[in-house]
Amino acid sequence: MSAGLALGLVQLMACQTPKPMGKSTAAQPGASPPAPAAPIWQSAAYALYPDSVVQGQFVARAQSRTALTSNYQSPTNAFQDPRVTFKFSLNGKDNEMAPGQDHLVVALPQAGSAAVETPLLTFGTRFIDQTLVPANTYLAPNTPLKIRLDLRPVLMAFREHGYYTTYKGEKLYQQDFKKVFVAGSVAPLSWDFDNLVNKPELELKDPDGDGIYEVTLLLNQPTQAPSTAGQWQQMINTDDFPQYHSDYPLLDALYNLGLEEARRAVEPDSTFRTGKEWAGVWTRDISYSIILAQAMLQPKVAMNSLLRKVSKDGRIIQDTGTGGAYPCSTDRIIWATAAWEIYKVTGDEQWLRRVYPIIKHSIEDDQQNAYDPVTGLVRGESSFLDWREQTYPRWMQPVDIYQSENLGTNAVHYQANVVLAQMARQLGQPAVAAKHEQVAARIKQGINQHLWQPERGYYGQYLYGRTHLVLSPRAEALGEALAVLFDVAEGERASQVVARTPVTPYGIPCISPQIPGLPPYHNNAVWPFVQSYWALAAAKAGNEQSVLESMAAVYRPAALFLTNKENFVASNGDFAGTQINSSNMLWSLSGNLGLVYKVLFGLDWQADRLVFRPFVPQALRGTRTLTGLRYRGAVLDVELQGFGNQIRTITLDSQPLAEDAVPASLTGRHHVRIVLTNQAPAPAPVYRSPVVFSPETPVVAYEAGRLRWAPVAGATAYQVLRNGQFAARTTETEFAVPAGAYAEYQVVALGQSGLESFASEPLSVPGTAFSHLYQLETVAPKAQLPYKGFTGGGFVETTKTKNKILTIPVTVPEAGLYAVDFRYANGNGPTNTNNQCTIRTLRLGSQQLGTVILPQRGVGEWSNWGFSNPVLVRLSKGSHPLTLAFEPANENMNGTVNQAMLDYVRLTKVQ
Repeated sequence: MSAGLALGLVQLMACQTPKPMGKSTAAQPGASPPAPAAPIWQSAAYALYPDSVVQGQFVARAQSRTALTSNYQSPTNAFQDPRVTFKFSLNGKDNEMAPGQDHLVVALPQAGSAAVETPLLTFGTRFIDQTLVPANTYLAPNTPLKIRLDLRPVLMAFREHGYYTTYKGEKLYQQDFKKVFVAGSVAPLSWDFDNLVNKPELELKDPDGDGIYEVTLLLNQPTQAPSTAGQWQQMINTDDFPQYHSDYPLLDALYNLGLEEARRAVEPDSTFRTGKEWAGVWTRDISYSIILAQAMLQPKVAMNSLLRKVSKDGRIIQDTGTGGAYPCSTDRIIWATAAWEIYKVTGDEQWLRRVYPIIKHSIEDDQQNAYDPVTGLVRGESSFLDWREQTYPRWMQPVDIYQSENLGTNAVHYQANVVLAQMARQLGQPAVAAKHEQVAARIKQGINQHLWQPERGYYGQYLYGRTHLVLSPRAEALGEALAVLFDVAEGERASQVVARTPVTPYGIPCISPQIPGLPPYHNNAVWPFVQSYWALAAAKAGNEQSVLESMAAVYRPAALFLTNKENFVASNGDFAGTQINSSNMLWSLSGNLGLVYKVLFGLDWQADRLVFRPFVPQALRGTRTLTGLRYRGAVLDVELQGFGNQIRTITLDSQPLAEDAVPASLTGRHHVRIVLTNQAPAPAPVYRSPVVFSPETPVVAYEAGRLRWAPVAGATAYQVLRNGQFAARTTETEFAVPAGAYAEYQVVALGQSGLESFASEPLSVPGTAFSHLYQLETVAPKAQLPYKGFTGGGFVETTKTKNKILTIPVTVPEAGLYAVDFRYANGNGPTNTNNQCTIRTLRLGSQQLGTVILPQRGVGEWSNWGFSNPVLVRLSKGSHPLTLAFEPANENMNGTVNQAMLDYVRLTKVQ
């Protein structure tokens, strides 16, 4: 494809209203040409027709119910900007310069040379190439870029002090230094700092030992240009699955594509494969997929997959993740809803008895480790949004993410407690049922009290901070959808969530607004499985436009890419450009199928029956059938006519069907016929928005009684927070701090149209309140290990067997609310993955004060010290024996290694 043609295609994609396409059958000689089909859905970005999708000059078409073609070509490589931004990274961390402070080089070769070479850059000193880039000039294919780095200031600091102090004020000790990498904006560069260690081609080397590190990269390689197939023809027999027929050839073909990919997603051991590029079973992926479609479609494989994610001691496994997984991440409990979905479909009593204790024990651990008794909410990372830089401010470490209280994760825990209560009643345990109904009610109350934003009409994404939590106003698509689906939001509130949460031209983004300076993945991206959950929520809320638009947003990429990709860029709809992607993605294909099962036919499995709640948008009116649908001992052939979300008549073998439901006791093969009223629901709005970005997060310092920060691009004003509450609004970049007691300050940058940045890292301003350190080597044997950076006379090692219980006498000069935290090191793994987060319980006598989380801070980085989460405790005046103990509920996902080094405990009076 020539650059000129490619440019035209991009312009067309961005601004041309798609032209209606004719029918796929050819006109007979001498006959009048067929009338163009009316679009099912149409916008300035693309159009969906009965047999095709049109996006500019790109067309995907159903040749039959089992064959598709597409001429889609990703424009990404044709329009690479020659301005390459990058940063250097010590040990794979974002530690060279502050956010937004990147190096920039213009990768345009000079005359007589095909290569581009940077000047010698000094670590920590920003370089901006002033070369002008002519209009319509793009990065040439196979451009070599040699990057040269002067690391001698870092190495000199190692020699003189034994450590280098980063711009954050953190000390990197010489013995912990391993490698230096480069991260950046153009492939093979990546902004995924946490995974730089897995990309050796991005490591800089110093072969002659002079302190000058170099690497040469080949940019914009045509061999790496993203592409998809041009045609799909069904190759695998899926006749044993439910068969779908409608008046819409494209939708039928995409359904059959989903069936074939569902079969391809099963491994030889009869468990689900996460995606074409992702082997293995992942708790959240399989669970969300099972809820969408796989419980009905492949129940045995679904059972096998869920059981693969159970530990030897009978707890649900949290996938490897932030800071060493659980409890920094706590969304493993979505497993419970998936397990219940399987029971509702199959009625398998043995399955119910098997999964019940697993769910019960897992929730009991979560109640000790992650439930906040003050807010009623559950701590832990956003469900499925497990790449921390993509949805959290850069200052947040894994321990801060544990401390946060997220919408989607709380909706998942609410539903898990509801499910456990339903299971308990089914199994004759009313006391357990009553207990968890109360727990569920408390979580629901917490969500609606602390996360609801009446001025916006949807929930905020999470509470975050340290000793005082604030609400991030960002919308979170999956969490908003689950709040509606699980009845956390009810009635008018549910309608508001669907009507007022922002959606973009290509679908609902994972979050909104987007975070500046980050590549698409969860940020600036649409995930089809999330879009499918949004369609389910829209159907439940009775919003026809949202349902139709959601279906179009799922069908467009599946048709154009001829596979169910995991994600695509929200701003242009392209599968290329996100940091990681895969074809044949389990939850995407399940979402595609779920649109048929759970939206159009409205299949609602319950403990003792199958209820039909169909929702057919008027644009998809007609007759459709779903045959061979297995429900417990029965096989159903379902015929659905008309449009709307109200049933006029429903019959089972020509006899009226009471309560629109098939009883669980039904056996044999039967015919269900549903006729809708052909009345559309009352009109409801959709909040359509372009892709917008919030301002960058301010970086704030305190000196001589004043807060100061650099101007933030695009900010029109700043909001100062004191202890999580509004303190002032200013257009200045400094703020005079009033004298008084201890306080935490943060600054929020305010942009156009009310867009808010993240709040800056909480900055503790000393006051007259009590703060004291208690060295732990005074209460337990000092560790004989060669680590650096500790304070006092040493540090203490804690494992599952060593210093399993520490008793720490503290003296409190006056009663009040105290923040108790620990300075620690955990070098058992990186900050983004693995499963060796250290967990301990803090008590005062028998009273549990809270859980102390000591997440991983870097592979082998035992001289990298940080602080645990602060546990807020009310203490009376006098002496108190605090205990820090490893208890049974504190098992992490590793099961063997639960280890950290402890320097001191800190008590700070915050009230």
